[in-house]
Amino acid sequence: MALDAAQPGFATTVAALRLRSWRLGAGQPMEVLDQFSDADFTHIVDDRADVHVSSRDGRFYLGYFPTGQPGGPDEDWVTGEGWVIAVTGTATVPGYRIAFGTDTPAEIVVDAVARILSTSRPL
Repeated sequence: MALDAAQPGFATTVAALRLRSWRLGAGQPMEVLDQFSDADFTHIVDDRADVHVSSRDGRFYLGYFPTGQPGGPDEDWVTGEGWVIAVTGTATVPGYRIAFGTDTPAEIVVDAVARILSTSRPL
Protein backbone atom coordinates (compact mmCIF):
# COMPACT_ATOMS: atom_id res chain seq x y z
CA MET A 1 0.00 0.00 0.00
CA ALA A 2 1.49 3.33 -1.05
CA LEU A 3 0.99 6.48 0.97
CA ASP A 4 0.54 9.77 -0.84
CA ALA A 5 1.95 12.39 1.52
CA ALA A 6 0.54 15.18 -0.64
CA GLN A 7 -3.02 14.17 0.25
CA PRO A 8 -4.38 15.10 3.70
CA GLY A 9 -5.69 12.36 5.99
CA PHE A 10 -5.26 8.62 5.80
CA ALA A 11 -7.13 6.27 3.51
CA THR A 12 -7.12 2.50 3.34
CA THR A 13 -9.51 -0.41 2.91
CA VAL A 14 -10.75 -3.11 5.26
CA ALA A 15 -9.02 -5.68 3.06
CA ALA A 16 -5.70 -3.83 3.33
CA LEU A 17 -5.99 -3.76 7.14
CA ARG A 18 -6.70 -7.50 7.20
CA LEU A 19 -9.13 -7.14 10.09
CA ARG A 20 -9.71 -10.21 12.23
CA SER A 21 -11.99 -11.37 14.97
CA TRP A 22 -10.13 -12.24 18.19
CA ARG A 23 -11.32 -14.36 21.14
CA LEU A 24 -12.05 -12.01 24.03
CA GLY A 25 -13.58 -12.46 27.46
CA ALA A 26 -12.75 -14.70 30.39
CA GLY A 27 -14.48 -17.83 29.05
CA GLN A 28 -15.09 -20.89 31.23
CA PRO A 29 -12.54 -21.39 34.04
CA MET A 30 -13.62 -25.00 34.55
CA GLU A 31 -11.92 -25.85 31.25
CA VAL A 32 -8.64 -25.05 33.04
CA LEU A 33 -9.49 -26.54 36.42
CA ASP A 34 -10.79 -29.82 34.96
CA GLN A 35 -7.23 -30.68 33.86
CA PHE A 36 -6.22 -31.45 37.46
CA SER A 37 -7.07 -34.89 38.87
CA ASP A 38 -7.82 -35.33 42.56
CA ALA A 39 -5.22 -38.10 42.67
CA ASP A 40 -2.34 -35.84 41.65
CA PHE A 41 -3.44 -32.37 42.80
CA THR A 42 -4.93 -30.67 45.83
CA HIS A 43 -7.81 -28.25 45.25
CA ILE A 44 -8.77 -25.48 47.68
CA VAL A 45 -11.52 -22.89 47.34
CA ASP A 46 -11.02 -20.05 49.82
CA ASP A 47 -13.47 -17.59 51.41
CA ARG A 48 -13.21 -15.23 48.40
CA ALA A 49 -14.09 -18.10 46.00
CA ASP A 50 -10.53 -18.04 44.66
CA VAL A 51 -9.32 -21.49 43.60
CA HIS A 52 -5.87 -22.83 44.46
CA VAL A 53 -4.48 -26.00 42.89
CA SER A 54 -1.15 -27.52 43.83
CA SER A 55 0.65 -30.71 42.93
CA ARG A 56 1.00 -33.27 45.72
CA ASP A 57 4.76 -32.56 45.88
CA GLY A 58 4.05 -28.81 46.19
CA ARG A 59 6.20 -27.76 43.22
CA PHE A 60 3.33 -26.76 40.90
CA TYR A 61 0.77 -24.08 41.81
CA LEU A 62 -2.16 -22.62 39.94
CA GLY A 63 -4.28 -19.85 41.39
CA TYR A 64 -7.54 -18.65 39.86
CA PHE A 65 -8.71 -15.23 41.08
CA PRO A 66 -11.98 -14.32 39.30
CA THR A 67 -11.97 -10.74 40.61
CA GLY A 68 -8.18 -10.30 40.67
CA GLN A 69 -5.70 -11.01 43.40
CA PRO A 70 -6.15 -9.07 46.62
CA GLY A 71 -3.49 -6.67 47.78
CA GLY A 72 -1.91 -3.41 46.83
CA PRO A 73 1.22 -1.92 45.31
CA ASP A 74 3.29 -2.52 48.47
CA GLU A 75 2.46 -6.21 48.61
CA ASP A 76 3.52 -9.22 46.57
CA TRP A 77 -0.07 -9.73 45.43
CA VAL A 78 -1.17 -7.71 42.42
CA THR A 79 -4.75 -6.76 41.56
CA GLY A 80 -5.84 -7.53 38.01
CA GLU A 81 -4.16 -10.94 37.86
CA GLY A 82 -6.76 -13.62 37.25
CA TRP A 83 -4.51 -16.64 36.82
CA VAL A 84 -1.12 -17.40 38.34
CA ILE A 85 0.94 -20.46 37.45
CA ALA A 86 4.17 -21.17 39.31
CA VAL A 87 6.62 -24.03 39.20
CA THR A 88 9.25 -24.22 41.93
CA GLY A 89 12.80 -24.70 40.73
CA THR A 90 15.55 -26.91 42.08
CA ALA A 91 18.87 -26.15 43.75
CA THR A 92 20.46 -25.73 40.33
CA VAL A 93 17.63 -24.59 38.03
CA PRO A 94 15.32 -21.65 38.84
CA GLY A 95 11.56 -22.03 38.69
CA TYR A 96 9.15 -19.72 36.93
CA ARG A 97 5.90 -17.80 37.35
CA ILE A 98 3.32 -16.93 34.69
CA ALA A 99 0.39 -14.58 35.24
CA PHE A 100 -2.66 -13.85 33.10
CA GLY A 101 -5.17 -11.04 33.56
CA THR A 102 -8.75 -11.58 34.72
CA ASP A 103 -10.04 -11.13 31.16
CA THR A 104 -7.62 -13.58 29.53
CA PRO A 105 -9.67 -16.21 27.70
CA ALA A 106 -9.67 -19.50 29.61
CA GLU A 107 -8.74 -21.30 26.38
CA ILE A 108 -5.34 -19.54 26.43
CA VAL A 109 -4.74 -20.66 30.03
CA VAL A 110 -5.92 -24.20 29.17
CA ASP A 111 -3.24 -24.46 26.50
CA ALA A 112 -0.49 -23.08 28.77
CA VAL A 113 -1.43 -25.45 31.60
CA ALA A 114 -1.68 -28.44 29.26
CA ARG A 115 1.79 -27.71 27.90
CA ILE A 116 3.26 -27.39 31.41
CA LEU A 117 1.57 -30.59 32.61
CA SER A 118 2.86 -32.45 29.55
CA THR A 119 6.43 -31.69 30.62
CA SER A 120 6.07 -33.15 34.12
CA ARG A 121 7.30 -36.66 34.86
CA PRO A 122 7.05 -38.81 37.98
CA LEU A 123 10.39 -39.36 39.72
